[in-house]
This record gives sequence, structure tokens and C-alpha cells, in this order.
Amino acid sequence: MALADPAGCAKGGEDNNPFPDIIELNVGGQVYITRHPTLVSVPGSLLWDMFTQKNTRSLARDSKGRFFVDRDGFLFRYILDYLRDRQLVLPEHFPERGRLQREAEYFVLPELVKLLTPKLSEQNSLGDDPCQSDPEELSPGGDTARSLASVPPGAVSGATTTEGRRAGFITIGYRGSYTLGRDSQTDAKFRRVARIMVCGKTSLAKEVFGDTLNESRDPDRPPERYTSRYYLKFTFLEQAFDKLADAGFHMVACNSTGTCAFAHEQTDDRIWTSYTEYVFYRE
Repeated sequence: MALADPAGCAKGGEDNNPFPDIIELNVGGQVYITRHPTLVSVPGSLLWDMFTQKNTRSLARDSKGRFFVDRDGFLFRYILDYLRDRQLVLPEHFPERGRLQREAEYFVLPELVKLLTPKLSEQNSLGDDPCQSDPEELSPGGDTARSLASVPPGAVSGATTTEGRRAGFITIGYRGSYTLGRDSQTDAKFRRVARIMVCGKTSLAKEVFGDTLNESRDPDRPPERYTSRYYLKFTFLEQAFDKLADAGFHMVACNSTGTCAFAHEQTDDRIWTSYTEYVFYRE
């Protein structure tokens, strides 16, 4: 008696479907596992078109054989939730509605686009950039900021001449290291910065750093909440300082800690590592 093909057992079996019932997706570096009927639940959508093909060779795959989609991996979870339930459920004060609408348009989900469009119209046509809507739109002082923005420069005096920018703190932290050998004249590779971290109110961080702010570790943080999970896409500390200075912040405090260890047992080379924080404030 011939044994059944193990690979064929995982497939749907309808109309010689070449796809397994359980499918692994790599969307922008984020891995999702879902069922084939979920992906093809909306006829005419991009995913339906991809996963109803008779030949899978035209579909991109990553190094581990998972189907690859070059889109925002974090926003795709909301696309997948919609495919499962036909409902749109977002976190309170969701800051990336504009980007999610673009994803819905890309995946050809017109009903999801309709669910997202009324919310955009209520935001005074601020556009698709969530960084524009976060600082003032959902905050108690939003009306004041919009009023100040409509006043010509120089028409107001005192603290309001800063074009409605609000006061607040931003903390910059970074971990750095360098190796110092026996010869002090050798290249010490001073301050090799691994990552620059940003702590503070979400709206202020987005205002100052814009697209250089990596929000992937905390994508759903409301604008008036605080986070310590953001970091910058560059590793030049002075670039962060320049952006803070341009936004009207000045340094009010800093602190640093350091440790030292031998790089190799048989040499005098030492590796110094440090963690430093700078606190900036805008009146």
C-alpha cells in the first residue's frame, strides 16, 4: 500500500490547490502564520490573487521558504485581523491610521478603506503622515496650537512666540564602546555608538526627530503617552543634538556610567563600555 504524501496532507486538496492549509508569511521582516482560507477570504484582493494561483513559483520567498510580502510588517497584523473577522479594531488613539489606509489600498480591501476613511476626514485633512497628527490633534492643547499656527509671526508676544510648541523633556541615551591598546597612539575607535535611544512623550519625540525616529518597537503608542522604547535610525550623537537644538530644546542634565574589561587574556587591550543619558528641556 502506497503511503500518502506528507506534503499533500497539509494542502487544501480542493482543485489541486498547491498551497498548504497553514501558511507562513514574511511581511517586511515580521513572520505571520495563518490559514490559507483566511488569506483568500476577500475575492479580488491582492492576497486572494496571490494565493489562488495554480503555480507558486511566481511568488517571492525568503531564505527559509516563507512567502514574502514587501510591506509594513507591523501594520499587517491589522490587515490579517480584518481578514479573520471583517471588523476594524484599533488601539485607542491609534496614530498610524493614514498608513494603515495605504496598506488597505495596496492589498485591495475596499471595505477596510471605507472603514478608515471617515476617521481621516475628522482629522481636518492632516494627510497620511501620522507624525503630523500626533503632536496636537489628540492632545488637550490641540485647539490652542492650531489657533497659534494661524496667527502671523510677531503678532503675539511672550512664550507664545514659539509657534505653539509645548514644553517638555526628552532624554537621549546611548551605549558606546571603544578598545584601548597598550599604545595610546593607536586608533581607539572612540565612541562606537551602537544605538541612540529616545525617551519622553511620543508627540514631542515625533516632532523633533520625524522620520529618523524608529517606532517599530512601540508602534501603537498614543501621542500623549510616554515611551522609552524609541530609538534613532542614525548613530551620530551630534545629529540628535542638532535636531533638539533646532526644536528649541537645551540640555539641563547628563550622567554616565562606564565599565572596563580585557579584550584578550594574553594582551593588555581593554574594552571600555559606557551608558550615557542627556536630558533636554524646552520651555
